[in-house]
Amino acid sequence: MKIKSLFFFGLIQYCISVNAQIKEPVEYVNPLMGTQSLHNLSNGNTYPAICRPWGMNFWTPQTGKMGDGWAYTYTAEKIRGFKQTHQPSPWMNDYGQFSIMPVTGKLAFAEEERASWFSHKAEVSKPYYYSVYLADYDVTTEITTTERAAHFQITFPENEQSSIVIDAFDKGSYIKIIPSENKIIGYTTRNSGGVPDNFKNYFVLHFDKPFTANSTFNDKTLEKDKLELTASHAGAVVGFKTKKGEKVNIKIASSFISFEQAELNLKKELGTASFEETVKQSKNEWNKVLGKIKVEDNNEDKLKTFYSCLYRTVCFPQKQYEIDQDGKIVHYSPYNGKVLSGYMYAGTGFWDTFRALYPLLNLVYPSINKEMQEGLINDYKEGGFLPEWSSPGFRNVMVGNNSASVVSDAYIKGLRGYDINILYEALQHGANNEGPMDAVGRKGVQYYNTLGYVPYDVKINENAARTLEYAYDDFAIWKLAKALNRPKKEINVLEKRMMNYKNLFNPSIGLMSGRNKDGSFPPNFNPFKWGDAFTEGNSWHYSWSVFHDVKGLIDLMGGEKKFTTKLDAVFTTPPIFDDSYYGSVIHEIREMQIMNMGQYAHGNQPIQHMIYLYNYAGEPWKTQYWSREVMNRLYKPTPDGYCGDEDNGQTSAWYIFSAMGFYPVCPATDQYILGAPLFKKTTLEFENGKQLIINAPDNSDINKYVNKLKWNNSVYTKNYLDHFDLLKGGELDFDMTNSPNFKKGITKEDYPYSYSTSK
Repeated sequence: MKIKSLFFFGLIQYCISVNAQIKEPVEYVNPLMGTQSLHNLSNGNTYPAICRPWGMNFWTPQTGKMGDGWAYTYTAEKIRGFKQTHQPSPWMNDYGQFSIMPVTGKLAFAEEERASWFSHKAEVSKPYYYSVYLADYDVTTEITTTERAAHFQITFPENEQSSIVIDAFDKGSYIKIIPSENKIIGYTTRNSGGVPDNFKNYFVLHFDKPFTANSTFNDKTLEKDKLELTASHAGAVVGFKTKKGEKVNIKIASSFISFEQAELNLKKELGTASFEETVKQSKNEWNKVLGKIKVEDNNEDKLKTFYSCLYRTVCFPQKQYEIDQDGKIVHYSPYNGKVLSGYMYAGTGFWDTFRALYPLLNLVYPSINKEMQEGLINDYKEGGFLPEWSSPGFRNVMVGNNSASVVSDAYIKGLRGYDINILYEALQHGANNEGPMDAVGRKGVQYYNTLGYVPYDVKINENAARTLEYAYDDFAIWKLAKALNRPKKEINVLEKRMMNYKNLFNPSIGLMSGRNKDGSFPPNFNPFKWGDAFTEGNSWHYSWSVFHDVKGLIDLMGGEKKFTTKLDAVFTTPPIFDDSYYGSVIHEIREMQIMNMGQYAHGNQPIQHMIYLYNYAGEPWKTQYWSREVMNRLYKPTPDGYCGDEDNGQTSAWYIFSAMGFYPVCPATDQYILGAPLFKKTTLEFENGKQLIINAPDNSDINKYVNKLKWNNSVYTKNYLDHFDLLKGGELDFDMTNSPNFKKGITKEDYPYSYSTSK
């Protein structure tokens, strides 16, 4: 009887422990969400990042070849190594990368030869911890990380010579084995652009076991007993005798500044901590960051999807700064190659992330965005322009001048404590000049400033997309100029230019199109043609990119009814396309085609806000319906869980906002546009100590419509929420039903901000 009691007591304790553990936000995260992707079809194009939130270095198991942007693919069968990475996306590829790999038996150091079979059944992937069994070597590799360092724990079988391969990769690298200190140092220069000539990522590895064998290698040639090597492709192999189940610990850190700084990073962040202690610290940090938003529901898959998305939103941009021996914040500049004081971040494209990722930071994590704004000041001082895609410095990809939105939204939402006047100067400089490459500053700026648009026939690609984005960016600068009490003449110029979107409305198709230099519209313009006048989309996608003046767009389209009918047509028009500009079906086209939502292409950013535009024309119930449809149909907590590129937190941030029940259609205003919350209860913990509670107790897959909304027990009729009201804390109570309320949100007083109505 006593044994039975002890058994049941133990079982109860185990269940309590499991239940308590699963309630921690980080335990819902699946870092493998989005990893089942290919070049021609993206289900996220992610990799499992073992890291800290916004950490400088990430680590990931590497299934792809050295230099392959698809570093980890869920369908792969073998692991080639474990890689330190800074890669924001496979399209941008990586910089500052190197890898390590344990092997046993016959020495194999070349990546094809050392690769080991593995199974997801013997793999554990968490943001704070990764473990996998390498079948060819009977080895288990475990990883945990800090912001700039990593701790490996490798469990070996009994073996006369177990080995660790350190691969500094090609394109110029250095390695040195120091047996007397159980240490290896090296650097890698491999990058994908955006760095000066003196770029290096210096790394140091400390082992807790002496080496009994030492070799370096030059590409595929082993240099036995040679301890130091500089080559195009340098690496090292160290070996030792191991007992069955013996654990070898390796502490690794790196620096963009020097070997000494790498050692300092290791000492400060890992020191004498055990593997288990670092796992615990990392887990606690993830729970602290993810726990700022608590969601409650009886559908565990929804919880997993939510926290997996929230994990992605706090990965990028990465900290590009380090802390020196005097405790000062310093960074290696990817613009001029100098080591300078102050913050720096890298690894984000504002064309993607201005839309929802940065607004999410401003709402939930403003202190980290304050650091990012200070980093932008340094970008401008050192590079002469603000980056539009940083990886780690300027990269020549995408269009627009959306740093304007990122800077303005932060200030309009209340961030302070940095020199906003320097950033305003940077915005004006970027808005009125072409940069050192097409994607910096404004390509075609002279046409835009004189004609009011970038012409279709002057050999500037994606001209209509540029025009629409420049117009919104001018609005963002205009908002900031007014907040800073800039001269009236300056403000007036911006106010005029932000209406340039009207110059592209083509009445013959009722949508936006390219426009020739002489003012004519191209005959037979095809609104289904991807690229050409637009960026990774067509006219059906980009015509809604008038974030700041939806009322003006409604008027161009012939009034509210014609506007909402055109919105409806996005979903009912078949997913036909013209790919002639690209010469083949790019993955974004394929992702639209297969989702069974007509022309709605949620897998790419330009149209992601469009669902919320029904609120501006008196049909908010359609926003409620479609936002829930997209959340439920296009997001899953699985390796194929996204419907296109995740893109550094933007596609995830769309989900986070939408699941809370509102979305920032127009950054640089203080409004969030209402949709339909996904969970029964959501609690936001703001940095000011206040708490926002979002209640929707009757929420279900059927009850997707908002019948009534109360804000702090008072009936609330507007189709938007105010940022500063939310920050005061309080309760939003959604009465959810299974049928639309056709009388709610239909008066013009309830509509969100549009420039045309604000006047």
